[in-house]
Amino acid sequence: MNTNNPHITNLDYGDRGHVIVTTDSSAMAQRAADLILSHSIQARDQNRIASIALSGGSTPKAMGELLATEPLRSEVAWNHLRIFWGDERWVPLSDPESNAGEARRGYLDAVTIPTENVIPFETEHLTPKESASKLESMIRMHLSGDPTPRFDLILLGMGGDGHTASLFPDTEAIQEHHDLVVSHLIEKLSSIRLTFTPALINAAKNVVFLVGGTGKADMLEQVLDGGIDVDRLPSQVVRPTNGTLTWIVDRAAAAELERFGVDV
Repeated sequence: MNTNNPHITNLDYGDRGHVIVTTDSSAMAQRAADLILSHSIQARDQNRIASIALSGGSTPKAMGELLATEPLRSEVAWNHLRIFWGDERWVPLSDPESNAGEARRGYLDAVTIPTENVIPFETEHLTPKESASKLESMIRMHLSGDPTPRFDLILLGMGGDGHTASLFPDTEAIQEHHDLVVSHLIEKLSSIRLTFTPALINAAKNVVFLVGGTGKADMLEQVLDGGIDVDRLPSQVVRPTNGTLTWIVDRAAAAELERFGVDV
């Protein structure tokens, strides 16, 4: 437990990750924004570019609003960031369902990041398979790592069914060990998705889940306290091989965790 900050609780889940419980969704968004800031400053100080993969969802959207607002807008070393997305819907960038499109309209177009440093999935004039293959080639071109490219930071969410990125329960992508990026049909959604595979996610230096709300409490308890079943609970497949795994969650989402005491 963190005794230095009465608003933060730290829970150690071993190889399942380190859990940081914040007060609410606003605090989660602030911590996520601070992560982007710190990675940019570290990259600037080391004269390099940090590669970061974003996710969709309400917390990343709130994070983006903070990043586009002073003082963070001026504090982030935007020239030293390269932005990807860990998954995407098969829709044009102009569609409100596009993770990358919403991020660009919401804040990336308002900051000074170089255009060439924002690398979304291409969802027009290509097949889904071609799009996945092209993004994998871009990742291999821009990121170092042998044999697997290593992101500095990958942000992930978790769905109420335990999925993360677009790795949904009982889909083949969960067990993909060769390709780093794949396209696949999610039958229950009748939707084509593009996604990073576990091979790429688990090679990252830092992986951070952002999970909030009472609707996620039961699933978070299953993922962190329950037995291992990655096909049913794809979020459990995230286990960085040589990096850190952190969960930033709010009190509502943490409410059913065995290690989250009522006295905090």
